[in-house]
Order: sequence, then structure tokens, then C-alpha cells
Amino acid sequence: MGRPREFCVDGALDRALQVFWRRGFEGTSLTDLTEAMGITRPSLYAAYGNKEELFRKALDLYDETYLAFTRDALKEPTARAVAECLLRGFADIATDTGHPPGCLGTNGALACSAAAEPIREELVKRRAAYEAALRRRLEKAKAAGDLPDTAHPGDLARYIMTLTQGMAVMASSGATRKSLQHVAEIALEAWPS
Repeated sequence: MGRPREFCVDGALDRALQVFWRRGFEGTSLTDLTEAMGITRPSLYAAYGNKEELFRKALDLYDETYLAFTRDALKEPTARAVAECLLRGFADIATDTGHPPGCLGTNGALACSAAAEPIREELVKRRAAYEAALRRRLEKAKAAGDLPDTAHPGDLARYIMTLTQGMAVMASSGATRKSLQHVAEIALEAWPS
């Protein structure tokens, strides 16, 4: 029978998430992780698997907590309200001073070598899945007459995704919440009606 764990698995995972968010996947070493998590390498491997699996678990936690607003956004009554909730939500989360700036997924993928290709592919897959969900929501809006006939739900979904990813990059570079909220306002002025 193995020894019981001497650390909080969830707390350590949140600390790993913060390190990955700040440094990206490749910029984070195992030493960075074990020091931040307060555990040894054998404990890390036993509890989370390897670094790649730990990053995937951190992404899941990030999606469940920090990006919970995106699921709520898809339930908004109008397409414009969906777009507004997403744009404002990303501006807020990317600039929240309670954690690193930007987006874990964006920060984690900006510099990926061939060795980290599985991580880049995972991040691309997650973004594509969310864009597809957004496209489906906008297709429903168009079918309900909430978007004009000339609107293209796939293009609008890609537009929103591009803006939110750009906001994450800008926040990582020091953009303020106010400046990103202004970007959201400009984007919403261009929303098809």
C-alpha cells in the first residue's frame, strides 16, 4: 500500500496552472513546477503524469474556472449579447490582476517547438471546438432571424475568436482593461444588425 499524498492535489494543480500561464508550456521547467507546487518530481509524476499531462489538466482547470463565462455567453438570448459577453469577458479575464495577464491557451502556444507539437495541437483543437460551438450558436441566431441574411455565422465566429485571441496577446503585452473594453465596444459597433 502506497503512502498517502502529503499535499493538496487541487491546490498544487492551481499553482501549476499559474506557472504555465505566466511562462507558457515550453518556458516552464519541471523545477519551476515542483517549486511552485511544493512537491517532488516523483510526487508530480505519481499525481499528474508527465509535464504534458499536467499541462492538459491545468487547461481543463482553466476552462472550468476562468473560462466559465464562455459557456454562459452561448446561452445569451441574442447573437449580439453573445458577442458582447465574450468580448467583455475576455477583456476582463485577460487583464485581471489576480493572475498572469493574457490567456493560458494563447500564452502556452505562442512559442512551441517541434518537441511541443502535441501541446500546440491540443490548444488548436480546443480553440477549434470552441469556435465550432460559437458558430453553431450563431447559426441558430440566424435561423431565428436574429442575424441578417447577409451574415455568415462561421465568419462571425472566427471574427470573435480572432479578437479574443488578439486581446489576450495585447494583455500579455501590458494592455489595460479599459483599452481592451474599448476594443470590444468598437467591435460591437460593427456587429451586423
